Amino acid sequence: MPIAKLSITKQIIYASGMIGWSIVTNIVIVMLPFFYLPPSNSGLIPLIPQVLVFGIINIMTFIIVSGRLFDALYDPFIASYSDSSNNPKGRRIPLMKWAIFPMILFCCLTFYPIVLGESIFNAIWITFTLIFFFLAATTYTIPYNALLPELAQNPHEKIWLSSLQQGGFVIGMIISALVNNFADIVQLMSGFESRNIALQYTIWGLCLFAGLMMLLPVIFINEKKYSVSVPSQLPLWPALKHTFKQPNFKYFLISDFSFYMSLSIISSGLLFFVTVLLHLKASIAGELMGIMVLVSILFYPLVNYLAKKFGKKPIILFSFLLMGLVFVAINFLGEFPISPRVQIYTLVLFASFPLASLGILPNVILAEIAEHDAIISGENHEGMFYAVRYLFVKLGQTFGIATFAFLTIYGENPGHDLGLRLNGLCGFILCILAFLFFSRFKEIRKQTPIY
Repeated sequence: MPIAKLSITKQIIYASGMIGWSIVTNIVIVMLPFFYLPPSNSGLIPLIPQVLVFGIINIMTFIIVSGRLFDALYDPFIASYSDSSNNPKGRRIPLMKWAIFPMILFCCLTFYPIVLGESIFNAIWITFTLIFFFLAATTYTIPYNALLPELAQNPHEKIWLSSLQQGGFVIGMIISALVNNFADIVQLMSGFESRNIALQYTIWGLCLFAGLMMLLPVIFINEKKYSVSVPSQLPLWPALKHTFKQPNFKYFLISDFSFYMSLSIISSGLLFFVTVLLHLKASIAGELMGIMVLVSILFYPLVNYLAKKFGKKPIILFSFLLMGLVFVAINFLGEFPISPRVQIYTLVLFASFPLASLGILPNVILAEIAEHDAIISGENHEGMFYAVRYLFVKLGQTFGIATFAFLTIYGENPGHDLGLRLNGLCGFILCILAFLFFSRFKEIRKQTPIY
């Protein structure tokens, strides 16, 4: 029996899940260092001591990496469970629905320190809340992303659905970047004197909205109606090894890891770059993210056209180089002889094209890799491919936040900002590494149009 095609309404509903996931994930990425290790001109109270663990890494870096280690061990298990599921309601959506509530809860609890001041107990507290947050996020995102090649039936549909999904991701980025803007409103309307409390109420509100977004595909998409998939019979470890047999997939993973690590450095550092290097208000970050996303959306048709004409690989390689230049400029923010606003807006405009292309095209490439493997092997391992990919994405995000947090020990305040500038250099190196590894990726040009 042929499967039904997703209507445009259902496609938007599917993408709404990415909006919700992106909001909560980017709240953690953007706000965690700023909330717990704020710069001196932020109006926030420092909540964890800036001390070194084992004399090498600061405590924030240790916390973030510890949380992700548990998540890294969990990823392949949830992927294998999803791939082999015989649930009559589907392999993916029944898992997703159970992850939403704990994901929202532990995201919020992460920003509720148990001591209102610098304390090691706050560090212990957020270590545990982050572990449970990451586990819940994995339980939602791996099945969610594995749905894409099952819901989209040809290359055209894959790139279109991937474009909508990326649109959802960047909308979530905008909303998470507006945390300080919303906190301004909360503080004005409520009369809260404490900036920390205003941010906590804001995060609760945004997380509840994100939960509703993640719930929409669970409620309104009938997995059995819109996809046909055969549960995998391959056990966990053979399935995990199977994904690494393709050299192309390895190059894809390493370049993806490098890019997301660099992107996480920008996300974690944006509030610091704006307030410390350029001496602008933190609330401008939301405006910057909004402009970057809107411009990147304008680039979507161009990305699709160029990918059809020249292939996906050249566009991705160019985007890595352009992002590298953006990071070089971050190193010199505040030192150019032009207005601080002009400096940051110029960077945002240059980052818009890479945000569009590196948001759309890698998802399409991964869907094609998983689809090709299913044809060759006769089994569907989409969940495992997406688990491995998003394990590397999350590790990239984790090491990006950890790198940013670590470098803050070399300066994070006005007049003492070396640590922030060193992040620009790290981002540049990561983009060049992504370029070098992806240059070895061998793209198979299909005759079927992708747009």
